[in-house]
Amino acid sequence: MFQKFMDDFRESTGSALRLTSLAIAVAVSLFITTAFLCAAAFVFMLERYGLLYACLAGAAVFFVATLLAAICYMVRKRQIKKRPVEAAKSTMQTALSDPMVLAAGLQIVRTIGLKRIIPLVAVGGIALGLLASRRADGSASDEPGE
Repeated sequence: MFQKFMDDFRESTGSALRLTSLAIAVAVSLFITTAFLCAAAFVFMLERYGLLYACLAGAAVFFVATLLAAICYMVRKRQIKKRPVEAAKSTMQTALSDPMVLAAGLQIVRTIGLKRIIPLVAVGGIALGLLASRRADGSASDEPGE
């Protein structure tokens, strides 16, 4: 049970990392493309209509690029939210309700001692709570670079 939870965690982390690196590559390419398009539009407008219209054309090019990037981001975020989160929740609930996991936990408490295990359990509980809240929000798949 715990192995399936760890595999799900690795898979979601790997996909988030791949998605983030892809987003960075797209952002850099979009920036370079936009810079050249803006320069070309600026030079064309400067020669043909003057400085004021050239600046407005440059702003329009950046505005269109920003709109396209925002639309792509929203579409991707909706696709990620549509994926079922219930499988991860049921895996965690199954793992915590398994008698073997509870027996192993009791054995660990007996071995380490109650006074030493309390801070470890507190930190683990906080980490587990943060992980569960990220999965419930749907932000674990992602883009870490929200």
